[in-house]
Amino acid sequence: MPVSGWTILCDFDGTISVEDVIDSLLDRFGRPGWEVLEQDWRAGRIGSRECMAGQVDLLQMSRAELDAHLAEVWIDHAFPGFVAKARELSVPIRVVSDGLDYAIHRILARHGLDDLPLAANHLAPATPPKQWQLTSPFQADGCRSGTCKCACVAQARAGGAKTLLIGDGASDFCAADRVDFVFAKHRLIEHCRAAGIPYVPITGFEDALEFLPQLLDGSLFDRPPVPALATSA
Repeated sequence: MPVSGWTILCDFDGTISVEDVIDSLLDRFGRPGWEVLEQDWRAGRIGSRECMAGQVDLLQMSRAELDAHLAEVWIDHAFPGFVAKARELSVPIRVVSDGLDYAIHRILARHGLDDLPLAANHLAPATPPKQWQLTSPFQADGCRSGTCKCACVAQARAGGAKTLLIGDGASDFCAADRVDFVFAKHRLIEHCRAAGIPYVPITGFEDALEFLPQLLDGSLFDRPPVPALATSA
């Protein structure tokens, strides 16, 4: 068990990064057809793993173009400070993402954070006529996501640690049901409120920096319930 008794599982796209990386790549390099896959996923007809694998097949870009694009993707300015504080407090952090490992490594490396443990889909060059292919080394039986965040939670809890999830959207809903506490952004706020999951709303890692010590000393659990108005983000 970690010295602090807690482990942090943190989403990447829209949580650490200020935009969704795969969406930005599709907008710039995607061939026709990726929008249909997106609609099928949003309607629940396919899972995120099938959706993303199909969309990656439609990316038309060189590695140089990919790297140049990733160099323009920014992360929350307070995230490096949050990582430093977590390490100071002996709280392990693992990035758990339904996004692309190559992109996450490249982006975090610019900030000296490429050593963070990562669970994500694997992006690799493909044999022509495809340029890129997606595999999902962290998938799980019965889960339609590329990265089963619930399995990541179970792995973290197996050592006896309490788990904190930091996330923002639908890919975090299932895992939020299984952790001990959530720092929630955007759509995840409403999910936590509706499901009665212990959480605090955050706008970014400046808030997370403030709340982390309070989580560890237990005072965060003494906060009054979050009013419905605060979930509009």
